[in-house]
Amino acid sequence: MNIHEYQAKELLRAAGAPVADGRVVLRAEDAKTAAGQIDGPVWVVKAQIHAGGRGKGSFKESDAGEKGGVRITKSVEEAEMEARRMLGRTLVTKQTGAPGKQVNRVYIEDGADIARELYLALLVDRQTSRVAFVCSQEGGMDIEEVAHATPDRILTLTIDPATGYQPFHGRRIAYALGLEGAQVKQCVALMGKLFDLFLSKDMEMLEINPLIVTKAGNLHCLDAKMGFDNNALYRHADIAALADETEVDPKELAAQKFDLNYIALDGDIGCMVNGAGLAMATMDIIKLYGAEPANFLDVGGGASKEKVTEAFKIITSDPNVKGILVNIFGGIMRCDIIAEGIIAAVKEVGLNVPLVVRLEGTNVELGKQIIRDSGLNVIPADDLSDAAEKIVKAVRG
Repeated sequence: MNIHEYQAKELLRAAGAPVADGRVVLRAEDAKTAAGQIDGPVWVVKAQIHAGGRGKGSFKESDAGEKGGVRITKSVEEAEMEARRMLGRTLVTKQTGAPGKQVNRVYIEDGADIARELYLALLVDRQTSRVAFVCSQEGGMDIEEVAHATPDRILTLTIDPATGYQPFHGRRIAYALGLEGAQVKQCVALMGKLFDLFLSKDMEMLEINPLIVTKAGNLHCLDAKMGFDNNALYRHADIAALADETEVDPKELAAQKFDLNYIALDGDIGCMVNGAGLAMATMDIIKLYGAEPANFLDVGGGASKEKVTEAFKIITSDPNVKGILVNIFGGIMRCDIIAEGIIAAVKEVGLNVPLVVRLEGTNVELGKQIIRDSGLNVIPADDLSDAAEKIVKAVRG
């Protein structure tokens, strides 16, 4: 689960990390009051969406030369004007793709005197199964280019869980960032606070970009992005309450309610599969035959008829879906349950696109018989390759 920058900064502030004073604005009429509560003399107005690259992004139907989603203003009135211009519009960045994301809230915060911009992140290193610090002296909006062109300028430091974070870790990060004097002591303390926050909230990622050195020589978290482990949210009601459902695909929200693993993709062939590995293989073979999957959808090993029905309804709710491939290997999941769920869903929502069904495993003959007796216009398949070839042919004509 991701949260907005202003929410991340509240968590940082509570942990004792240095962040600027700021106010979130949900309604344009509240922008002036919010800006007036900040001292200035510079106010920074930031669009709040779950995507990076806001500063270099652009709004759809923008005026020529209009700035992106992060704007520096020099008066309360100018901050109010920029907030009004952002709210309700669609911001497009490298991370949102062409559709962009609608800005439903903005963050107005006190400006900072920047001497240097650095990069810092904490994440779970899958190769070592440890928490890792990632840092670079070249922070800011071009960090992706730094990682691509000069990866040697980025330090990755993993933390042994047996010892946890130690001051020498902070000193090594400080030296890698080119800090000196009192800044080293600040860095050691800040890294410890961030590490404790990362572990205590079951985060998957904490990114400070940029981490700045002010002209006064102090460290300051200028931006913040956080992602949390969904499987641990039951332990963190305070974090779960921060979820912004307007930032999530409605189909993914519906899937969560029925404990379905669903991710929307850009293709036109909907997939319903049981098991993550089989789902990946199904998507791969669709691509092998020249088409693109419209989703990843794993109904799980013990799905009920109702769960399968909801999964089918979610797939058909996607207007980009031009065909559906159901690929089930029945172990715990029985093929007759899948068949009954498909029939129930089709009777409820209709079937306006080609449907290929490949069943194998427990009660497979009963499942096939149920589908044959239903009278549905279903294309049967014998194996995975046959199923992929048939659905691609049906969609492409």
